[in-house]
Amino acid sequence: MILNCWRTLIAAAALLLGGPLAAQSAPQGEIITTASGKVEGFVRNGALEFRGIPYAAPVSGDARWSLPQPAAPWTGVLPAMHFGGACPQAARYGLTERSDEENCLTLNISLPTAKTRTKRPVLVWLHGGAFVGGAASLYRLDRLAKGMDAVVVSVNYRLGVFGFMAPPAGASGAGHVLGLEDQRLALRWVKASIAAFGGDPDNITLAGESAGAASVCMQLMAPEQTRGLFHRAIIQSGACGTPLRTLPQAEAFAAKVASEAGCPDPAAALACLKAIDPQALIAAGARAASGELLAFAPFTGNPTVPRPTLEALQSGDFLRVPVLNGYTRDEMRLYVGYDLQGGAKITPETYPAAVRAIYGDKADKVLARYPLKPGEHPAETLGSLMSDFMPGLGITHCLEIESGRLLGAHTPVFQWEYADRTAPVRGVSIPISPEPGFNLGAVHSAELNALFPNFSNTAAMTAPDLAPASQALAGTIIRTWAAFLRGGVPAHDWRDNAVSREIRRFEPGAVRPIDAWAEYHCDFWRAEYPAFFASTSMPN
Repeated sequence: MILNCWRTLIAAAALLLGGPLAAQSAPQGEIITTASGKVEGFVRNGALEFRGIPYAAPVSGDARWSLPQPAAPWTGVLPAMHFGGACPQAARYGLTERSDEENCLTLNISLPTAKTRTKRPVLVWLHGGAFVGGAASLYRLDRLAKGMDAVVVSVNYRLGVFGFMAPPAGASGAGHVLGLEDQRLALRWVKASIAAFGGDPDNITLAGESAGAASVCMQLMAPEQTRGLFHRAIIQSGACGTPLRTLPQAEAFAAKVASEAGCPDPAAALACLKAIDPQALIAAGARAASGELLAFAPFTGNPTVPRPTLEALQSGDFLRVPVLNGYTRDEMRLYVGYDLQGGAKITPETYPAAVRAIYGDKADKVLARYPLKPGEHPAETLGSLMSDFMPGLGITHCLEIESGRLLGAHTPVFQWEYADRTAPVRGVSIPISPEPGFNLGAVHSAELNALFPNFSNTAAMTAPDLAPASQALAGTIIRTWAAFLRGGVPAHDWRDNAVSREIRRFEPGAVRPIDAWAEYHCDFWRAEYPAFFASTSMPN
């Protein structure tokens, strides 16, 4: 009754006001019956879209840090024409936007308007954001839906102190990684309801970038909980074997956050923390993290992620589905760019000190391997060095490639590199101004504009359009993904990593195999940091 009244009020307002409200709610699309109730979408950019569908019950107030529960079924028709709010987060890097909306567990669906007699493959997208930011609403899904002839779903999940901090004792979610549990509940919703949208519940691909990629890894690492929820995986810039905190370590970090928030008594922490404003909690988490980039990464040794990830990879104790494993050519130049935009200086004189700050007593060997090159900005050299390997950071080449190799020992894995150094980065992955002052290249998340038009890390979606050569490459990537969704093999001549160390470099005008392990000095890094790599070497 309430939903029907709401729908009537929206329609009446559109007739009275015209303009923006009418434009947002028209043209109307189909009404589809899901496992939770009826939803009405709309047609946009040649795709039928449904936005803001709740897949979980509220998680605010007394339900903060609760295990996610299915959304209560609704009566009437839910107008699925507006995105749900992003999960609570602070603005970051002068780019991403603040949100205080705790009841944020919604998903969005896009599919081609053309009817088909066969079920379409399904792609479920998990956004990135270092586990503390991002939202499903930042990604236009229509290009993938139409280009792959697929049903594409994007998912909000809890972040930071609400989703990836160890929950306080006494909460129903204690001992779990709640952001990952949210993702699993969304996958169950998709499994139960996607056939109504023309999707195939027996052909679901789980995909994500950065923190979303690491989330895909974590879902692979828990086969007992995720078997049957998805059938293929796409990992974009995330190494599955990255060392993570254990549950006791995560609980110690959570106690530090609670103390920073003014709730130092463990016996009273839950009630105390539930009463604190979201932004105050987020700020306490940032103080506890002390600048650590992945302070809120998932933790292991719990029901959500049962075992250490590198151990699971080496033993083959993970969900064995085909994997498309990708990364970008200049991953970490993004973070060097952030630093320079923030006022840092990288000069030939300061380059050695910057290397020593990261690599400590191994810095002399690293400097000998990565000397400054004539004519190259030292920020480029530092960014390329950091992209190849940094201790414990899972968005570096050698760990990403190693992750694909270990997965590929047990299941088909195809590895690729996004290498379009001409595609726009400023206004996509990094603010437009100030000018970083060096060649950013194909940085971390640069490929997102190829997949999601005008992706800008903001709700405005104002990134520059791709140039023709970059747009052609984007089409090649989307066709490659479509082939993987349908057959588990992205191209007929692409050998998986069980029999090959081949990685395919995608750059404008060329898609070709490269020996990335050699190009990125991974034998050197493996020798210097053996704890981050498996005990077996790469195949010849």
